[in-house]
Amino acid sequence: MPDTPAPDAGPLVTGSEIARLAGVTRAAVSNWRKRYDDFPTPVGGGIGSPLFAHAEVSAWLDKQRKGRHLSDEVRLWQALRGSHGDDMLGVLAEAARLLADPASGASASLPPEAVRLLGDAAEGGAAGETIEHLAERFTESIRRAGSDLVTSPRLVRAVRHAVGDLGADAVLFDPACGLGTLLLALSADQGSRRYGQEVDARSARFAQLRAELASHTGVEIASGDSLREDRWPDLRADVVVCDPPVTSGDWGREELLLDSRWEFGTPSRAEGELAWLQHAYAHTAPGGVVCMVMPASVAYRKAGRRIRAELVRRGVLTQVVALPPGSAAFHALPVHLWRLRRPKAPTDEAASVRMVDLTANKPDGPLEPRPDQMVDVPVIQLLDETVDLTPGRHVSSSPRDFAAEYERARQELTQLVGRLTELLPQLTEGGRSPVLGGPTVSVADLTRAGLVECGDSEPVSVSDQLDTDFLLGFLRGASHVRRSATSSGTFRFDARGARVPRMEIAEQRR
Repeated sequence: MPDTPAPDAGPLVTGSEIARLAGVTRAAVSNWRKRYDDFPTPVGGGIGSPLFAHAEVSAWLDKQRKGRHLSDEVRLWQALRGSHGDDMLGVLAEAARLLADPASGASASLPPEAVRLLGDAAEGGAAGETIEHLAERFTESIRRAGSDLVTSPRLVRAVRHAVGDLGADAVLFDPACGLGTLLLALSADQGSRRYGQEVDARSARFAQLRAELASHTGVEIASGDSLREDRWPDLRADVVVCDPPVTSGDWGREELLLDSRWEFGTPSRAEGELAWLQHAYAHTAPGGVVCMVMPASVAYRKAGRRIRAELVRRGVLTQVVALPPGSAAFHALPVHLWRLRRPKAPTDEAASVRMVDLTANKPDGPLEPRPDQMVDVPVIQLLDETVDLTPGRHVSSSPRDFAAEYERARQELTQLVGRLTELLPQLTEGGRSPVLGGPTVSVADLTRAGLVECGDSEPVSVSDQLDTDFLLGFLRGASHVRRSATSSGTFRFDARGARVPRMEIAEQRR
């Protein structure tokens, strides 16, 4: 299947657009492609997101009596896409401005057909629906291009599930809000306030207008680099959500080495995600939570071990969720959701971290874990040499019964101590052991008999009649050490002059 459109293919449509044309679901379009041999073949795109010639699709739909005319929303997108190609952010922001204020006049960047359609939408009271349609179409095109500039609908669903219900006057914050998709998707009362920041001024402007056109009140979105130029330095939110950019390695470490936000440690240049995490936590009010989308590698990379350890040790990290592969917009690798909570008091710290592994689920499957997909791991158990926070590592292993392990160890030690008392020799009434007071033989005699070899270090038994450990035990004894010490206090090891008891090999080993 070709990745680039065929020459002279004309306007192209995706499977979603064909579904809109025919008034059916995308699943129906997929079934048509399988059932009908004469369904148009793709002329562009990839295997996962093929593109079809609009003329061929329209002709086929008419032939099958399944077609209808292009909707105004589809015509608007095609007009904007046809004039600006893949550089859509600027023209989307202009389209949003014209929808919000039709009297302001159209800029030269908007094609005439788009200006007409935008005017009709504004006059017909469909400005909010139109702006959401444009945002949805832009998200789909970005996903097909393999970019991480937008948060996928699956990630939005997962974050929304993790955050849960919000209070009537909740304060929300997204320091990397993009088009505002994640920030505006959270269920909140009209009394809540939402704040965002986005480094791309065009995206920030689109997000602000999108909120206004969708009748979201109390929304303020600023433009600028959140890490280098925090536009909300005094903001403390009840909920902070973020899907941080991960493609750029330059997050400003050299400029921000002494920044007070690095409460858990200064991230390395390669750990920009941990910089965003601490930035989000710095904007969290006591009792507030952070829900952050993180690459799976952040859970185990060596460079971030110290920061992970501090998050766990201070009882700030409460949950790590491994989402199913395919949840992200631009790759099929699993991503994690990290949930942090700022304690209200020192006694409010988390004693365990809930690990949830949903990687075996389908991307659109349930987000509520089964009992076998989650485990609460005590903080002390996570603070090892690696501080690996990968949920699969902890969920897959069965929970340890520390009480049972202690009882088994205690019984083993009791048995060993009992055996030790049996092995120790008894002293006679005269105060001398039969071992220590019995007949002896010198090491020199053992050497001459070929039973012992005296090398450069200590003597070693070369016979099955003499145990080396038994021999060395007596050579290192206190009585022999006293004999080897001179009057001047120096020590001269004299193995050949030493003597050891005579006994059978079994007794030696006992």
